[in-house]
Amino acid sequence: MLKIIKSLMTPRATKTTAGELAEKFGLELRGKPETVISGIAPIADARPGQLAFYSTEQNSNAFKILPLTVLENTRASVILVQPEMASHAPRGATLLVCTSPRGEIVKILGEIYREKPRFGISRRANIERGVFFRNRRTVYVAPFATIERGAVIEPDVKIYPGAYIGRNVTIGRGTVIHSNAHIENATIGAECVIHNGASIGKDGFGYTRQNGHNVFIPHVGRVVLGNRVSVGANSCIDRGALTDTTIGDGTKIDNLCQIAHGVVIGAECFLAGGVGIAGGVTIGDRALLAGHVGIANGVKIGNDAEIGANSGVFRNVPDGQKHIGYPAAPGTEFLRHYAWLKKHVNND
Repeated sequence: MLKIIKSLMTPRATKTTAGELAEKFGLELRGKPETVISGIAPIADARPGQLAFYSTEQNSNAFKILPLTVLENTRASVILVQPEMASHAPRGATLLVCTSPRGEIVKILGEIYREKPRFGISRRANIERGVFFRNRRTVYVAPFATIERGAVIEPDVKIYPGAYIGRNVTIGRGTVIHSNAHIENATIGAECVIHNGASIGKDGFGYTRQNGHNVFIPHVGRVVLGNRVSVGANSCIDRGALTDTTIGDGTKIDNLCQIAHGVVIGAECFLAGGVGIAGGVTIGDRALLAGHVGIANGVKIGNDAEIGANSGVFRNVPDGQKHIGYPAAPGTEFLRHYAWLKKHVNND
């Protein structure tokens, strides 16, 4: 019974063969093309009928190279592997040979575990008059979703239960809006993913003190997301006060992040969980902000910069530099300060 319950809760894979994958993704096939693949598993845990991959690529410090014995002893029926590692695979295994198994496994995962297409607009969805569907037949709108007047919904969009799309919002082609996401005053690009509970386009935390009172500054800007942007669960992106808050193509934002009004974030950035960015901050392309980083108003973060976890950034970070600490400083400077402090505290 436990196995039956577990099978119902795990994602269902679409069965395919090694030959079909080799043809679809341009991989070199060594072995039996008719070998059936019923799922994907880590190479150390894989069973017969499953596909696994082994790679010596190390694109970042997060990628660990497994011992060669893991490859030699795997029970996987099909192995995605680099040419120089193929000789270490178990005899009888079917191989899919490529230069980047890490890159190819992402494509194969998307193929085998692809969600079944959903189409149709539920009668229980609340859709006002004046909503423009570019191609209504390709769109999915779930029960209890709300779309207000003036919204533009491009083809292949999916909107799940409880999501709210405000007036004049544009949702780009192929974008997925998950349950209870709230979007207003925004333009969302193509192939974005907005996860559960995300809030996009609400007023920012903009106030001025007048005669001893905090007076709210009206916000008239928007939020503009590029293509392929991902916004994590319960993250907030505020609209700009006078200028737009913009997020570049391919940027990925983790859960529980706060992006304030007027922030500009470049393309292909990573923001880990708990990042908080104050108003007017500018971040270049390909920047990496680790968990719980805080950035003060108006700071500029350069292209390819990296900020270590729990850092507080109060000054500009040039292109390509790595800063860490509170207040954040270049990595070598922080380590010198830490070593000095540790030495003198120990001496005391």
